[in-house]
Amino acid sequence: MGIKNFLASLAIASTLVPAAAQADKLQDIMNEGTVRIGILLDVPPWGYNDAEGNPTGLDVEVAQLLADELSVELEIVQVTGTNRIPNLLSDQVDIVIAAMGANSERAQQLMFSQPYTVVDLGVYGSSEIGQSDDPSILSGHTVAVARGTTLDLWLTDNAPDDATISRYEDVPSAMSAYIAGQADLFSENSAVIANLLKDRPEIEMAPVVIMRQSPAHIGVGMGEHNLLQWVNTFVFSNVMNGKLPALQEKWFGTKRGPLPAL
Repeated sequence: MGIKNFLASLAIASTLVPAAAQADKLQDIMNEGTVRIGILLDVPPWGYNDAEGNPTGLDVEVAQLLADELSVELEIVQVTGTNRIPNLLSDQVDIVIAAMGANSERAQQLMFSQPYTVVDLGVYGSSEIGQSDDPSILSGHTVAVARGTTLDLWLTDNAPDDATISRYEDVPSAMSAYIAGQADLFSENSAVIANLLKDRPEIEMAPVVIMRQSPAHIGVGMGEHNLLQWVNTFVFSNVMNGKLPALQEKWFGTKRGPLPAL
C-alpha cells in the first residue's frame, strides 16, 4: 500500500472511532492551557508554604518545570498522603507529584513514571535505642507514622507484635506526636528528617531502622499512556540535562546517584 493510501485509510479509520475512545488527558491539558497537579504542601522539603505564603519545595519546583515544558499554566491542588490517589481517580487533579513511592497495590489504581528523585525510608529516634537492620529492635516501642504511607505499610508488615504503631492523618501530626513525647520513634523519609533537624537541631533523630531506598514517582491516571510517555520523557531529559539532580541537591542536600527503573 502506498503512503497516500495508508494515510487516507488511517484518516477514515479515525473518524469511525467513538469520541470517548479518543479521550486523552495530555491533549486535554494542552487544550485547557492548565495542568492541575496534586502536591503535598505540609511536608517540607517536598512541599510547603514559605513565609510569604507561596508554595515552594522540591515537588513544587518539579511541577513548575513540568508545566513550563508543556507551555501551560500550573494549578497547584493541595493533597494529603491519604487523598492524593483519590483526587487523581476523581479527576480533581491531572497529575500527582507528592513524594509518592510505587507499590503493587497503588499500581492497580494509577500509573507511575520513572523515578525523579530518591530518599531513604526509616524509623528514627533516640540513639540509646541503637540501630539495626532487624525490625525486632522496635519491640516495645511506639512508632508515630502518617496513615496510608509506604512507611505505614512497611511497619504493618514488619514491626514486631509488641510494637505499637500510632497512625496519624498526616506527616505534621505524626511529627508533632514524636516531638511531644507521645511516641518513642518517628517513621519518615530521610528528606523530611533532614529538614526537621535543620529547623530543630536540638531534637534527637538518630536512625534506628533504615527500611530501604525509596524512589519517588509522578502519578497519572490509569490508561493515560500518552501522558505517561510524555512525563517519562520529561523525567529522562531533565535528569540528563542536570535540572532534576540539581533540585534534589538543593532541597535534600544529597546528590542523585543511579536510580532503579520502574
